[in-house]
Amino acid sequence: MELFEAIQNRHSYRGPFLDQPVPREDLRRIVHAGLMAPSGCNAQTTNFVIVDDAAMVKTINQLPGANMAMQQAKAYITCIIDVKPKAVYESFDFQLEDCAAAVENMMLAITALGYATVWVDGWLLQQNRAQVIGEMLDVPESKRILVILPIGRPAETPSAREKMPFESRAWFNQFGSSKWVLPQYDNLN
Repeated sequence: MELFEAIQNRHSYRGPFLDQPVPREDLRRIVHAGLMAPSGCNAQTTNFVIVDDAAMVKTINQLPGANMAMQQAKAYITCIIDVKPKAVYESFDFQLEDCAAAVENMMLAITALGYATVWVDGWLLQQNRAQVIGEMLDVPESKRILVILPIGRPAETPSAREKMPFESRAWFNQFGSSKWVLPQYDNLN
């Protein structure tokens, strides 16, 4: 699938998955796309645990409050960051941005390979689910799961929600206007 087609087709899929495993080679390709994402000062702060063991997948599937995709996923990718981030540029850390860039790359790879997923983070924050899954995956206490991606072949034809038109969210040279006017300055000398 061509890049812009993958971008156009990418969507959040919360529906059921077909009963088909996700081959490990596809999971490696997906996570490799995440590893290739940019990161602040090339610090590469995001780590990943790929869950494809059937018993572990089933345990995560059965956690309470999960949407259909989480209940039927055939594999998961967890994105892990530091609990106490380290500054990489002056006093700034970029691990949230690094993780987000990696997740978007992986979501595009998932789409390009014919799978579906949804970015899950809020659900992890409830009822200590991130900690429960982290303990199951032997994630060190100094780190935490920020995002989990349930993966599978969609059982339903995916339908993306309509996006707002370009002109209502993006402009050239001036916020809120497609017309750019040269600013007037009183004292140019």
